[in-house]
Amino acid sequence: MGSSFPCKICVVGFLCGVCLTSLFLAALTSFGAFELGGISFSTFSSGISTTDSSTSEYSVIGSDCNSKQNEKERIIYSQKSAIIEIDEKVQRLYSVWSKSLSKSANEEGQFPGISRRGGTNVPNAPHLENCTLRVEVNRRLDSRAENGNLPPWTIWKGMLQNFPLTTDDQQRKFLRNQLISAGAYPPWIAGSDEENYPLTRKVQHDIWFHQHPSNCRDPSIRFLVADWERLPGFGMGAQIAGMCGLLAIAIKEKRVLVTNYYSRADHDGCKGTSHSSWSCYFFPETSQECRERAFELVESKEAWEKGIITGKDNYTSKEIWAGRIPRLWGNPWSYMQPTTEINGTLIAYHHKMDRRWWWAQAVRYLMRFQSEYTCNLMNIARHEAFGWEAAKMVISNTFSDMNEDAVEKDRYDVEKFVWSNHKPWLPQPLLSMHVRMGDKASEMKVVGFQEYIHLAERTRKRFLHLNTIWLSTEMQEVIDKSKLYPHWRFYYTNVTRQEGNTSMATYEASLGRETSTNYPLVNFLMALEADFFIGALGSTWCFLIDGMRNTGGRVMSGYLSVNKDRYW
Repeated sequence: MGSSFPCKICVVGFLCGVCLTSLFLAALTSFGAFELGGISFSTFSSGISTTDSSTSEYSVIGSDCNSKQNEKERIIYSQKSAIIEIDEKVQRLYSVWSKSLSKSANEEGQFPGISRRGGTNVPNAPHLENCTLRVEVNRRLDSRAENGNLPPWTIWKGMLQNFPLTTDDQQRKFLRNQLISAGAYPPWIAGSDEENYPLTRKVQHDIWFHQHPSNCRDPSIRFLVADWERLPGFGMGAQIAGMCGLLAIAIKEKRVLVTNYYSRADHDGCKGTSHSSWSCYFFPETSQECRERAFELVESKEAWEKGIITGKDNYTSKEIWAGRIPRLWGNPWSYMQPTTEINGTLIAYHHKMDRRWWWAQAVRYLMRFQSEYTCNLMNIARHEAFGWEAAKMVISNTFSDMNEDAVEKDRYDVEKFVWSNHKPWLPQPLLSMHVRMGDKASEMKVVGFQEYIHLAERTRKRFLHLNTIWLSTEMQEVIDKSKLYPHWRFYYTNVTRQEGNTSMATYEASLGRETSTNYPLVNFLMALEADFFIGALGSTWCFLIDGMRNTGGRVMSGYLSVNKDRYW
């Protein structure tokens, strides 16, 4: 060491540093390993000291990590096993439902809500209806009693009117019968007056009574017998619209409308008396007694000469398609609220509002109740689209194995009577979209699929939980383009679709009469159940869907249209 002061300072500083470093290392070694924020520092300490203790500490911590990792792997494996087990149960349940549904459709029988197979309980299918029971109930609501009294229309719906009353309930039974005699509103109308077009419930009540006289053989009863339009250029929408015009004529002339040949029902699926008849798909427009009487009179030359019976040839095309609508109920269309939007603006008035109101009332009456055949079609469509989701939902809420033998208990009263009117389950909210393109360009401005999606996105901004679309279209390119929007879940019928600009008549001929009738009807009826609807006002099909929604409790859901080519 030098004798100079600076050198002494440097040396002393160096020695102090060595001492402090030694003390720090000794302290670190004595405390061993420690952790901070979940990160183990033991590896660092073992790098400094190679004593057995430090090695042992590292080994213990390493074993704990492996144990936790193994436990985590076991949990993940257990979860995967549970998922696989649930998927297997879902698959089994879905398959059982499919077989029961197929058997039901083939045998024209009911689809049982709960079926027993070899002592096995099968959970209820929430997306399917018991078609036989539904039609049985509706037939009673659509017929006069044997003594000619009114149908059992009450303030109740479904099976509640069948709830057995004891002898002590005679007063209540009397009051209920008084209500029936007074004439309650038709049970096929959903929602209040404010949720439908003006006077919907009263108009439906009056049309039914006009079409169901108490005595069809009364000499004062006159008839209008007409086939549905059968020219090749007339689509289903045009056929229905034409019959709406004939119903208007019948009401104005105080005649009972009786429909005859319906070309769309002229196929093997419509059997027996429903073959080639509207009754294959929906309840008849009048009673069987009136139909029989009208067809008797058709053979009478005198009845034609006296005007007791008339046919379509007695009226001009203008009278059928553009004639004045019945004025029995005043002018309710004059105060219809604007709920249709085009280009961001509500349409408050147009010069065909009276026809729009009347077509809605007429088609609502003609489609008031589905036949068993149509009910089965809807069951099949819902099962193909939503069956897997329904099965998964049921399995996730079932605490016992559906394969366990158990004694099937009778349903509780609230299920049989009060909940009987609930509609089949659908994923909700649901938006229905009918994209009309192809040869429709000759009648209206056709817009691309992206315009429909734009309106759907607007709806979703207001209703954030909306992510499902029921897509109805005849064009394959629309189905292909739907895959470009993965944030939407699209459902649609499984049917061969049109390529290019082939005419609708050619396309329908390629499908065959049964398929070309059934799948559009399924789409039509599904649109009525959806929470929202997007279409093209220039399309007759969309126009009729809108009318059915506006007389089915959906008027306040609105209607978003991609065009305004015409107002019918």
